[in-house]
Amino acid sequence: MTISLKPLGNRVVVEPLEEEEITSGGIVLPETAKEKPQKGNVLAVGPGERDDDGKRIPLDVKEGDTVLFAKYAGTEIKIDGKKMLIMRESDLLAIVE
Repeated sequence: MTISLKPLGNRVVVEPLEEEEITSGGIVLPETAKEKPQKGNVLAVGPGERDDDGKRIPLDVKEGDTVLFAKYAGTEIKIDGKKMLIMRESDLLAIVE
């Protein structure tokens, strides 16, 4: 998916991966009962922060990575009807391999 956002500094744009809407017992969960996703795909990354000498410190994540993040991390935005999160790299907990 191509997006027209370029995050600044050490920020990343993440598309949350929605969990299954039906429980193992066959119960359909409404949108209000589902937990916020904590896993997503990185769609765009910023250039990184600058150190004391003005050099860029590259981010550890790259476009296409699947990541875990804190439950209430980031700022939610909608682009073309899809939910996206803009968050700092420090809000990411791990890269799923």
